[in-house]
Amino acid sequence: MMSRIFALALIALALVILQPQAQVNQPSIGLKLIAEGLTAPVALVSAEDATGRLFIVDQIGLIRLLTADEKLSEDPFLDLRDRALRIDSSYDERGFLGLAFHPDFKKNGRFYVYYSAPLRQGGPPGGDHTNYLSEFRVSKENPNKGDPKSERILLAIDYVDVRTPARGRVFHQGGQIAFGPDGYLYVGLGDGDNHLNGQNIDTLLGKILRIDVNKGEPYGIPVDNPFVGKEGRDEVFAYGFRNPYRFSFDYAGKHELFVADVGDEVSEEVDLVIKGGNYGWSIKEGTTCHNPNNLSQPLPSCANTGARGEPLIDPIIEYHRNVGRAIVGGFIYRGKALSQFPGRYIFGNWATSERPPPDGKLFAATPSSAGGALWRMEELRIATSPDGAIGRRFVLSLGQDTDRELYVLTSEQVGPAGNTGKVYKIVPAP
Repeated sequence: MMSRIFALALIALALVILQPQAQVNQPSIGLKLIAEGLTAPVALVSAEDATGRLFIVDQIGLIRLLTADEKLSEDPFLDLRDRALRIDSSYDERGFLGLAFHPDFKKNGRFYVYYSAPLRQGGPPGGDHTNYLSEFRVSKENPNKGDPKSERILLAIDYVDVRTPARGRVFHQGGQIAFGPDGYLYVGLGDGDNHLNGQNIDTLLGKILRIDVNKGEPYGIPVDNPFVGKEGRDEVFAYGFRNPYRFSFDYAGKHELFVADVGDEVSEEVDLVIKGGNYGWSIKEGTTCHNPNNLSQPLPSCANTGARGEPLIDPIIEYHRNVGRAIVGGFIYRGKALSQFPGRYIFGNWATSERPPPDGKLFAATPSSAGGALWRMEELRIATSPDGAIGRRFVLSLGQDTDRELYVLTSEQVGPAGNTGKVYKIVPAP
C-alpha cells in the first residue's frame, strides 16, 4: 500500500515539474485589435490590387471595407441583405459565407460571393434555401463600393435537410471560395447534413469544386477536372467531405491546397487535397471508421477504398473533439513578422463546446519528418492575454493580407447576433 502511495506521489510531483516547462516551450503570439463592432465576421480577404485594403465578410449579408490604415468604413462595400436569407440569430451556418476577387480584379473589377437566399422558385419539395455563387463588379463611380445591381448568378445550389426538416435551418454549408494558382475558382461545399452526399459524385454537396469563370456560360469546366467525360459532376475537383469550413492554397512552395473539414463526434481534420482525391466521409471520419449508429464510437474496421476502388486519403492533421469542436481552416504561414512560424500551418478551433463561455483556440502544425505521419500540432499561447488564452470568444475564421500576415476573426456570440464581432491581426509576442 505504501509503495503505491509513494508511486502516485512521484507521478504527481513529475506533473508539477513538467507543467512549467510545457508553458515555457509553448509557442506564443500576440493579437492586435484592428476592427470591432461587427456581428459575425466569417472571412477576411485581400483584393491583391496594391491598395492595402482588406474586405471583411459579415455573415448577416455585408462586406465591410478595412482601409490600408486599418480604419473600418461605415459604408459597406456590398450590402446583400435585401436578397440574402434572414438567418437565425441564435445559431446558423447559412448566410453570407464566401468572397473571392478575380486575379485580374485591378483591371476588370470582378469579384465573387457565396451566400444563402430563400429557396428559389422551382426549388425541390422540402427545400430549405438556395445558396448562390454570384459574380459582381465594382462600382464605376466609386472603387470602394461594389455594384449590387451587377449580380450574375453562376451557380444555384439547393439545400434540403433530409434528417430533421422541422429544425428550420440546415447545417454543413461550407461556403469558402478562392482562386487557385491555376486561375480557376475553387468552391467548398458541405454535405448539407446528409451523410450520403460526400461519396455521391452525382451531387455537388460534400465536395471541392473547380470552375473557370473566364469561359463558358455561366462558367466553364477545366478539361482536366477528374470527372469530365465520366460518371459524376464535371465541376467536382475532390470529394468525401463533411463540412469543408475554410481552405487555402500555400502561397509558396508547391502551392498545395489545405482543406479543414469539420468532424462529427470523433475528430477534426485538415486534408492535403489533390485532384480527384476521395477524403473518406462518411466511410471514415479522419483516420477512424465512422459509425452511423453510434457517432461517438468508431467501428473497428471499414473499407479503405471508395465505390470505384479509389483509395480513401487520410488527413495530415487530426485531433479528437475533446480538444475542440469545429475546426477553422487557416494558412501556411509565409509572412515575415512571425519568425518562428514559416512553413507551419496556422489554424483555429471554434470552441470546446457549444455551451458558454466560448473558448476558441489557435494552433500551429508542423510537417512530420516521417513521410505519411500526422503533422505535430501545438496550441498557441496568446501573450497579449492575461491568461494566455484567446478569451471568451468563438473563432469564426482566419484571413491573410498581401504581405501574407494573418488575422483571426472572432465573436462572443454563438449565433450571428449583436456587435461583438472583432478582427485581430496576429503579431509577434511582446
